[in-house]
Parts: sequence; structure tokens; C-alpha cells
Amino acid sequence: MHEMSLCEGIRTVIEDQAAKHEIKAIKTVRVEIGRFSGVEKPALEFAFDVVMRGSVAEGAKLIMIDLPGRAMCYDCVAEVEIQDRLDPCPTCGGGKLMPTAGDEMRIKDLEVV
Repeated sequence: MHEMSLCEGIRTVIEDQAAKHEIKAIKTVRVEIGRFSGVEKPALEFAFDVVMRGSVAEGAKLIMIDLPGRAMCYDCVAEVEIQDRLDPCPTCGGGKLMPTAGDEMRIKDLEVV
């Protein structure tokens, strides 16, 4: 389950920021997750609760924000939103698309107490 290692990375970032800004507790963690990231949200939520135990984010709420998949169409030169990596261009129907967004995962912000 790679979601556990993702949460360990999130914990590292949170602890670094908490130390830097003298934060005692985190109430909410918002993460942006791209459509093509391969993250299993139920597994991430479970892993988050487990990994955050004993940290400043213990008991924090995890909010997952979906980011759409985007691609550049080489046929019509449009940047378009796509649901699947193999979708045709919704503008021209062309099949030459290069994904440009949707595989990312990042911490958007932290709500502190």
C-alpha cells in the first residue's frame, strides 16, 4: 500500500512546518489529488489516521480535493480536460493527447489550532 508511504511524507512535511512555525496542533489537512495519481482515497484516509498518531496532526481531519486530468491536443492545439488518459480530445475528437496535469498530489494547506 503506497498510501502509507504517502502519509509518511505528509507527516514529515507537517512536522517540519509545525516546528518552523511553533504550531502545537493541526486541525485540518487539505490535499489536492490528481485524477491520474493512482491514489486510493479510502486507503489514504485509513493510512492518514494511522500515520498521524503521536504527531501534531493526530486527530486532524483529512480533506481530499480532486484535481481534473488535463491534456494538450496535438491535433487542435487546445488544452482540454479529460476523464481518462486514453480519451480522445473532447474538442476535435483527435487521439494525439499529451497529459499535462492530473498525476500530482500535494498538500494545499493546513488549518492549525
